[in-house]
Amino acid sequence: MFDLFRSREKTTRYLLGALLSLVAISMVVTLIPGFGGGMSSDANDPVIAEIGKDVLTMREVQLGLQDTLRGKNIPPELISIYAPQIVNQIVVDHAMAYYSQKLGYKVTDADVAQVIELMIPQLFEGGKFVGKEAYAQFLAANNTSIGEFEKQARLRAETRRFQSAVLEGMVVTPQEVEQEFRERNEKVTVDYVKIDPAKLQSEIKVTPEEINAHWATSKNSYRVPEKRAFELLVVDEDKVGESLKMSDADLRKVYDSEKEQFRTPDRVHARHILIKTMDKPKDQEEALKKKAEDVLKQVKAGGDFAELAKKYSDDTSNASKGGDLGWFTKGQMVKAFEDTAFAMKPKEISGLVKTEFGYHIIQCLEKEDAHLKTFEEVKDTIQKERTKQLVYDRMQTLADQAHAAVLKDPSAAEKIAQQLNIAYAKVPPTANGAVFPLVGSSTELNDSIFELTKPGNVTPVVTTQGNKLALAVLDQIVPSRQAELSEVEGQIRQAIVNERAQRLLAERSNELLKKVREMGGDLKKAAAAMKMEVKSTPSFGREGQAEGIGAAQYLEQAFRSDVGAVFGPVNVTGVNYVCKVTGKTPADMSKLPEQRYDTLLRLKSRKAQERKDLFEDGLVQYLKSKGVIKIHQDTVKRLIESYKNS
Repeated sequence: MFDLFRSREKTTRYLLGALLSLVAISMVVTLIPGFGGGMSSDANDPVIAEIGKDVLTMREVQLGLQDTLRGKNIPPELISIYAPQIVNQIVVDHAMAYYSQKLGYKVTDADVAQVIELMIPQLFEGGKFVGKEAYAQFLAANNTSIGEFEKQARLRAETRRFQSAVLEGMVVTPQEVEQEFRERNEKVTVDYVKIDPAKLQSEIKVTPEEINAHWATSKNSYRVPEKRAFELLVVDEDKVGESLKMSDADLRKVYDSEKEQFRTPDRVHARHILIKTMDKPKDQEEALKKKAEDVLKQVKAGGDFAELAKKYSDDTSNASKGGDLGWFTKGQMVKAFEDTAFAMKPKEISGLVKTEFGYHIIQCLEKEDAHLKTFEEVKDTIQKERTKQLVYDRMQTLADQAHAAVLKDPSAAEKIAQQLNIAYAKVPPTANGAVFPLVGSSTELNDSIFELTKPGNVTPVVTTQGNKLALAVLDQIVPSRQAELSEVEGQIRQAIVNERAQRLLAERSNELLKKVREMGGDLKKAAAAMKMEVKSTPSFGREGQAEGIGAAQYLEQAFRSDVGAVFGPVNVTGVNYVCKVTGKTPADMSKLPEQRYDTLLRLKSRKAQERKDLFEDGLVQYLKSKGVIKIHQDTVKRLIESYKNS
């Protein structure tokens, strides 16, 4: 629904959606004072990226992520996934702006104003600016000023102008639209036989003689790997956090001094049915209104609103969810829609509401008045946000102290861990790639340990799972050696079984295909002769799933073949499938006129995304090669780890 009718420039925004897909997220960082202004970072605040004269620090991204979480736009458990996306998008935005300025692209104040409206639609109620005072208050609540924000808005306008130039001249022909519609809407059904190598393994018997023969020719390839014994010191976030927790009294002080942050505005939870008139010929308006009136009658007569939305609504972003729009506040919807929704009572159903998008039937599900969240509601959030940086700083200090002390006296690792009250483990000889005590699997720690050259050497401090900081002291290196047959007999047996299973897989697949040809293309008859089972898929399209097999993309040949054609073997995750096309349902081209515009937009959006990605990737790589962009991956990794399991 966001890109369908919370926007006043639907066409423009739809096409730019691919270009500005992370604006809402990266805007949070844009609202942080200092970023993008060429300011030097605090010596204690690790730098994540440098783009020309601009510097992005870990603290700036953390502040942005905190604001995003406070608005509940991103589930906390997903924040570690969004963090690198935000970093990457900021780097791309600044790369585009940097190159735009270098090429001499200019933007006007009107361009900047348009970008501000795009970024903060709440400032333009009913298309009119709310005024400088409300504007300043909104920015102040996000810890920035008008001057700082507009500097970043101008940068984004430059990026947007440059992106438009990159995409200029992109053409989609009528033939491409028809082909896209046809391919997207045609469906097929197939019969298939599944040939699974895991089941074939039960037929394979390996004799001791075969194992000995394999050993005789391959013994040099079987070795017991080098192992290393070491002592592990670990700084645990949870343990450090427990020691730094704020008291309820201190939390209450924060709450009392920052109450404005915890206010929620009036909001409504609603669903709707949209009969779209936008982009439809004028002579269809009456018929569309009549259709909307008919649907309204069904709703008022007690019809299931959700089912009617699924059947009739043209808002494809939520029709499948029964028209559910979720919660929204004032300024997020177009005025006519907003006025109606906020005037309704819970469970009430509106009449027809006309907007520039078409006719809406709205049902208010829930309403919530503006209110201040209670201390109890936000106490945990305050605790988490306020202690996170303290915990990080304390962890870093402990890890640095441990590292310095162990470098001075590697033999005192256990004593040092006790003095600093951090975790310790003595690890017996362990192979490369093993799971470690206290921290689990850690590629970086593992590699650091196996790069050490002699006992007494110490690894750098590395970040591991669960946002722990770890270092290791090497105690012993046990060299690699030739394996004994008894140590690898099971491994040899399985290698022989796997090799034979793959041969059997190819043989059975080819044998079945040969039998199908001999039996005139009859897959069922051929499978019966080989005691194999034939299954059938329900109808599926190119973007769907072939039930029992997997994604339809594996079966592209089915869409390009005639009914009755047998093809394969198709390998899906190691399993072979021999298939026969049993039915094809062509796209209903009579529906193209009403879907032409959406198909055109989808095609343009895809082409725009492909061109945008190609250009941006190339530009970032070019600027990296010229030293304009520097990304500190170790700091990025530390940032990501800090949000895992938090």
